[in-house]
Parts: sequence; structure tokens; C-alpha cells
Amino acid sequence: MPHPPQSYYSRPIRSITPTIDIYIKLAQYPTLAHQIRVRMREELFHRGIIDQEAFNAEVKGKALESQRREGLYDPFGQEQAHIWQKRKDRIRDFQTDAYFGNNLSLTLLDSIIEEVLNSQPGHTDSIELTFNPEIAPWEMLFRQGEMYEKLPPDQLEKVKHHLLEIKVVLIKGMISDQLRFIAVAKHVLSIADLRRIYRRRIGGGKIGGKAAGMILAWKILQQKPTDGGPEISNFIEIPDSYFLGSEVIYDFRLMNNLDSYMNQKYRPLEEIRQEHPKIVADHLAGRFPDAIVDSLRYVLYQFGDDPIIVRSSSLLEDNFGFSFAGKYSSYFCPNQGTAEENLRDLLDAIRRVYASTINPDAILYRQHHGLIDYDERMAVLLQRVRGKRYGRYFFPTIAGVGFSRNPFRWHPKIDRNVGFLRVVWGMGTRAVDRVDNDYPRMISLSHPQLRPEATPPPSGSTPNGTSIW
Repeated sequence: MPHPPQSYYSRPIRSITPTIDIYIKLAQYPTLAHQIRVRMREELFHRGIIDQEAFNAEVKGKALESQRREGLYDPFGQEQAHIWQKRKDRIRDFQTDAYFGNNLSLTLLDSIIEEVLNSQPGHTDSIELTFNPEIAPWEMLFRQGEMYEKLPPDQLEKVKHHLLEIKVVLIKGMISDQLRFIAVAKHVLSIADLRRIYRRRIGGGKIGGKAAGMILAWKILQQKPTDGGPEISNFIEIPDSYFLGSEVIYDFRLMNNLDSYMNQKYRPLEEIRQEHPKIVADHLAGRFPDAIVDSLRYVLYQFGDDPIIVRSSSLLEDNFGFSFAGKYSSYFCPNQGTAEENLRDLLDAIRRVYASTINPDAILYRQHHGLIDYDERMAVLLQRVRGKRYGRYFFPTIAGVGFSRNPFRWHPKIDRNVGFLRVVWGMGTRAVDRVDNDYPRMISLSHPQLRPEATPPPSGSTPNGTSIW
């Protein structure tokens, strides 16, 4: 597959833009709005959405209609030329916004705004925050935030409150609106971190709790230890990741008439169990918007022939107080077929993750924790599987799952509140879905050298002779 233009994929693809959103965005640029709309019209004409001549005729016709509504029946005799021109200009702007909003994306509008900003001679950003971050375009927030972070420490201190406000708006829009998460993330994540997430996000909405928790944990572990502990930042990495936004599941279900299934959570549990196979089948038959499919093709291009894990990342998952461990589905895609076969497998894995949002176990967990009325939107985390090839197989050397609290206190010295790891050979599924012969290594993080086994395994080896110690 040929590499598409970088500019096409450097931003997330979103759904069609409401006209009011365009109006609010352009209101932030009172002196540049005219130039921005000129570029918007160029896109409309270039893409064949409407012919320039037809557009101008439509503007003139609507201007004449507006005169009649205002009681003018001799348009050229009762209205001065400059008033007539102002009337047409305003209607031209409205028609531009309407056509653009009904046919093109917010992503393209952001790109046009950035292009116009970059074309301004001597354009510099003000150190003062002269706009409302809550309604400003995200590109504007990124630019202002990047400018703040480049300031010397004494100047940064004066505008630190503005920088935090910008971060909070971006975190709430892309990552999480959970207050406990925001309270930590706004001090830990940089504008550069947030921009990387933005460029890797496909579709609108948030990236979900699992992705959010992973990024926050990674960023915290990049900090220098202040207690004299070991420096581990160079050993902690996040696998190459993309994020399918939480709004995409809405588009998918509306597009395929699956939104009626959202009331499953209020049905008796036995009915939920009986209907779930049909729900999965209906999801597997669903189609995705073309823009989402195109973006996923690019993800596959970037991953090459490395295996991919498609991970659930609901808004509640791995959040403060709720783990949802094992309640939603994740799937491995071998990614070893043709481009179309790999795309089909990836789309099927995403469909299955979407179907798992209303599986019986997840609904029962939500009922138990008083979360049944929450509008559970599912984002999806796409990651390159890290590992090595072993003959015809590919898997990590070791994998595992971590817990913040240790329920297995096999020695009096162990502190339950420090947590523990369950490490296994090969894929991490064996750490979560326990089987009899998975040979786990249990590690208490307060005392990692204390072994729980009463008797070590013979010769310190697995049945196939491969040492794991």
C-alpha cells in the first residue's frame, strides 16, 4: 500500500461539523475569518461540492429574499450599494459555513485555520490568554500551550495558571473528564504529550480509561525519583499505539441500526445472556464510516507485519476505583495476511470489542458497582505487539498483570498496599485468564525477593526445559 500524504493522517478524522461549531471557531479570529472562509470556499469548489457560479447565484438569490423579508421590494432603488454588498457578504459567509459544515470535517477546518495563521507575515502569539479556551479551536490551544512551555522559568510562572487551564480543556476533550484523573494529569502531561495523543486519535471523543491510565502511568514513571530510588525511566516504554475515539461507537451503531441494543443493560440478566450471541452477530455484520476505515488502513501500513492487539478502553475501564478487569474483550490480530485480510480481521476485532460493552459479565459488574445508568462509551486502543519470533510463532518473552493491592500475603513482612505482579511466560492472556499449567511468578512489590512457593519447581524449569528463573 503506498504511503498516503502525511498531512492527511497527521490529524484525527472526525464526523461532519455542525454550522454553529464553525461559527464559534471563526469568531475567535475576527480579522482572519474572511481569509479562512475564502479558503473554505476554495475547498468546496475544488471538491465539487458546489460549483462557484451556482454558489454565487445562490448567494444573490438569498440576498434578494432577505430584502423582501425586510420589506424592500425595489432592491436596487431602496438599498444603497454598500449596504447591498454587506448583505451579500453576510449571506455568503453563512452559506460557506453551512455547506462546509454539512459536507466536510472539523479536521479540515482546523487545517485551514492553521494554514492561514502560518501565512501571516510576522505572526506571533501573545503571552496573554486573549481567548476562551473552552470554545477555542484545539490547534489554537496547542499553539498557545507550546509557546508557554518554551518560556523561561520566571516568565512561565506568571502564566502557569493559563497553561494549566489549556491542559485541562484538552484533557477533558481527549482523555478523561474524571476529576481525580485531571487533578494528576494536568501536572504530569505536557502539551507535547497531548499533541501526540491528538495526532494518534482516530475519530472524535476520548481515548478511554485503559489508554488514559497507561499514558499517565508511563509519564509518572518518566520522572526522576526524588527518594533516592533507582532511575528506571529508560526501561519503561509504551508500545506503538493508536486510539479509536469513544464517539466512533455511536457512529457505528447509528449507521447499522444497532443503537436499540443500548437498553440491554435494563433487561433481566437471563435475557441478556440469551440475546448476546445475536448482538455479537449483528455487530460483526456492521459497516464503519469510510473515513474510519481509511484511517485504520494507515494504522496497518504503519504496523507493517507486526501482530496487533485490539484492546477495549471504555471510559470507566481502569479508572479510579473500578478496574473492569476481564469484563470487556481484547483481541490479537496476527496481521500476517494480505492488506485486505488484515483490514477485515482488524475491523472484526473492533466490532467484537464494541459488542462486549453489553455482554452479561460487564453489565453485571456495572450493576454491582452502581454504574448501570452511566452512558458507557467504548474507545479502542490499537497497539503493536512487542515480542520476538520463535520459529513460526511470535510472542513476548514474558508478560504479566499488576495489582495495586496484594491479596496474597504469604509472608508477614509483605505490605498489602504496595501491590503485586503476576508474571507468566509468553502472552499476557495467561496472566489474566489463569490455567493450570501457566507457571506464574508471583512478585510482591514490597518484598520482590520473597517467593510464595513452598517448594521450588525441579531444576527451576518448565516442562519443556526452558528456564524461567
